[in-house]
Amino acid sequence: MRYTVMLEQEDDGGYVASVPALAGCVSQGDNRADALANILEAIKLYLADCIDAGEPVPVEAGKEFVEVDAA
Repeated sequence: MRYTVMLEQEDDGGYVASVPALAGCVSQGDNRADALANILEAIKLYLADCIDAGEPVPVEAGKEFVEVDAA
């Protein structure tokens, strides 16, 4: 499965990572690589919890990307 991950840099230089399609799935790290590794683990745990609870695994649908020239 593929999910969009939002990375936001904190004032202290660390990063917060969240997954909009998975409500409440948030993690953080001291740098981008750590934040991405941590959110990957959080996603795996989130999906395992859904499966264990007998709930459907959320899917991300309807995403469209547009490329724009700013010049």
